[in-house]
Amino acid sequence: MTAIDFQAQAEALGDQLIARRRDLHQHPELAFEEFRTAGIVAEALNKLGLEVQTGIGKTGVIAILEGAHDGPTVLVRADMDALPIHEQNDFVYGSTVPGKMHACGHDGHVTIALGVAQLLTEQRASIAGRVKFVFQPAEEVGRGARAMIDDGALLDPRPDVSVGLHLWNSMPYGMIGIADGATMAGASVFTVKITGKGSHAALPHQGADPVICAAQIIGAFQTIISRNLDPLDTLVISVTTVKAGDAYNVIPQEAEMCGTVRAFSVKTRDFTFERMRVIAEQYAAALGCQAELSFEHLTIPVVNDNAVAARLREHFVALDDVTALDLTARTMGSEDVSYFMDDIPGAYFFVGARDETQDTYYGHHHPRFSFDERALTLGTALLASAVAAYVLPEA
Repeated sequence: MTAIDFQAQAEALGDQLIARRRDLHQHPELAFEEFRTAGIVAEALNKLGLEVQTGIGKTGVIAILEGAHDGPTVLVRADMDALPIHEQNDFVYGSTVPGKMHACGHDGHVTIALGVAQLLTEQRASIAGRVKFVFQPAEEVGRGARAMIDDGALLDPRPDVSVGLHLWNSMPYGMIGIADGATMAGASVFTVKITGKGSHAALPHQGADPVICAAQIIGAFQTIISRNLDPLDTLVISVTTVKAGDAYNVIPQEAEMCGTVRAFSVKTRDFTFERMRVIAEQYAAALGCQAELSFEHLTIPVVNDNAVAARLREHFVALDDVTALDLTARTMGSEDVSYFMDDIPGAYFFVGARDETQDTYYGHHHPRFSFDERALTLGTALLASAVAAYVLPEA
């Protein structure tokens, strides 16, 4: 392990980290609108003397920290976008933009990655290799990573390893989640359009009811999980919107439902959509209707490389504020960091950040989301240690 005390160095930056995070929190920007945030990031990186590129994937920023010696290229990724949520916290640093809020911790991710850039720049003379900092837009809509990759984010130089973190407010401060294999699910969205035959509600026998058809399909979708899937596999199918009709006395001609599928493997995902197609079409046919399934894959699963995860764990246990490592930490939530990790070995870990000062627990994407700001310094130390595991000489 490296002899550098990154935790002490990160704690020395504590006030700076909190101030930066609070500024970003006050000025949230949605997907592909992160112009102010990207400007702050680029300015900070330029001041460190790094090679900076802007406008990657529209609002993304990339910076290269070139070490003094030959070695691998480590990618460090942080997401920048906020959510279309109106904040209900009464913090003095609350969102100043109505209807927009950092409700997932991305303000903290940007802050941490900039802190890591500062700490590692001070070690430039000892670095063997280089660090590629990627500040990504539009994670919340699942399109930012691919936009940056399409603009060459994984080229010149191509990373050898990828590391990243997510502040996780369902875990207590000091707990770090870093499992082997799949840790976050891939996410897909779907729409089923059902066409029946409209009729008077008093004369249902004269029509083909798409509402009844939709209800049957919704229930049948869940049998994929209970009867088609290996019980040891994991899958979530959620129908989240159902739209049909405009009048209480009319059986409508059409119905539409939308939802999401979450799975830990592409194989399971693809199997699921084939079963959904068959179920929708055949249930509809049995009820005198027609059904059409369409879908879009937003993300693929986040899969940690076992060797990278093991190497990072060795470094994390040396940090004083790390109280426990959760080797089973997984979530059906998704993250498009998966595209950076698709064919590059890497590890993505969770940093416990539950805000114990809140009167009750409010999870990610809630209008009262919050996190323990101590996680900013610990996150900075952890991420710096993760990079150091590959580019700084071992003690």
